[in-house]
Amino acid sequence: MNDFEEFNVTPELTLDPFQEEKKETPQIYQEAEPEEKNMVSAFAEKIDLANSNMILQYGAGTQKKIADFSEKALENVKTKDLGEVGTLLSDVVTELKGFDEEEEKGFLGIFKKGGNKIQAMKAKYAKAETNVNNIVKALESHEVQLMKDIALLDKMYEVNLTYYKELAMYVLAGKQKLAETRNGELQELKNKAMASGRAEDAQAAKDLDSRCERFEKKLHDLELTKTIAMQTAPQIRLVQGNDTMMAEKIQSTLVNTIPLWKSQMVLALGIAHSTEAAQAQKQV
Repeated sequence: MNDFEEFNVTPELTLDPFQEEKKETPQIYQEAEPEEKNMVSAFAEKIDLANSNMILQYGAGTQKKIADFSEKALENVKTKDLGEVGTLLSDVVTELKGFDEEEEKGFLGIFKKGGNKIQAMKAKYAKAETNVNNIVKALESHEVQLMKDIALLDKMYEVNLTYYKELAMYVLAGKQKLAETRNGELQELKNKAMASGRAEDAQAAKDLDSRCERFEKKLHDLELTKTIAMQTAPQIRLVQGNDTMMAEKIQSTLVNTIPLWKSQMVLALGIAHSTEAAQAQKQV
């Protein structure tokens, strides 16, 4: 479960994602919706579209975290081998059914051959029990690992949700700033250029319009990354559901199937001994 401890679970917004944290970095994400809106608005005020480097790095920190997270998640899925668990469960069933078939479709055949049959059945039971116990040890090991994985996937889901919220807040703040700039500063520069007719005023308006377009494309790129995070959430739950189902099958086998088989074996041997004793008494 330590693989994902390095991932933060509280959204953070920063205009300088690859540098050490600075005092002007916005406060961490708060759960209350009004505070979310206040945080987005405050962050939008700090966005400077005149800074080309800021436009390039806007939201890049969270995008990198999404990429790193995806790599960790992939490694976690690649190391799983649920096929081996399924094989072990099948082996248990095969072992128990094979033993039952050898005993002539149940334990009824033990009453036909007396003591020799009882001894043979005990020998077969000892062999089957050894095989089953070895499988049980492997299943118990897998069960422990699956329980750890299920808890880890909960952590992964929480981290992924945090990154999704971060991206959503970056997009909202960016759109807010973009709208304000186009309706405010950009419109003023266009009006000034039209009124003055000067080339430098027209160029200033064109430069700002170009930066707005670049920033809009950056926001679109963040939207795509947000979609990746959104699609990852149900995939995590799907993997977690498969792990849970397999863990439940292992648990059912360990606490129901195998103990029931052993109890039936004890009962059958008890009946066989009683029958043998009755026959001996009758002969006497």
